[in-house]
Amino acid sequence: MPRIDFYHLHLFRLEQALPRLLDRVLKSGQRAMVLAGSEDRVEDLALMLWEDRASWLPHGTKRDGRAAEQPVWLTDDPLDNANAATVLVLCDGMDSPLADSLPRTLDLFNGRDEPAVEAARGRWRRHDGLGHSLCYWQQEDSGRWIEKMAKNMAHES
Repeated sequence: MPRIDFYHLHLFRLEQALPRLLDRVLKSGQRAMVLAGSEDRVEDLALMLWEDRASWLPHGTKRDGRAAEQPVWLTDDPLDNANAATVLVLCDGMDSPLADSLPRTLDLFNGRDEPAVEAARGRWRRHDGLGHSLCYWQQEDSGRWIEKMAKNMAHES
């Protein structure tokens, strides 16, 4: 059963949270597909990941090619899982049918933007209706993520 983790960004911007979460994905031995809102946004995030000296992460985009070799694949196409990722990372309010089949999805949304929060609630309701396991994460003042709600997770160990 797919698991969807919703990350309410209110202290960190996406550009601060994304490298930390991707680092965890890669350290767990998994691959990630990052879905952004446009081709320009994909390239902006790719550049940000190249310039982040604290935690450089191997990644690529369509412009880079060789998708199968990329541990992190950034795209604006909701079906472009060209690197055979097992973790889908949704940015910019994006959604993908892959969230219904991949083992894990991280949905990062801007908690300071009410339309973004409402859209995330809509995605939560859709996934809940499909019986997916759901987790809602919020940041403490220290920046640490705290699980605030979990649903449909009784079958997981």
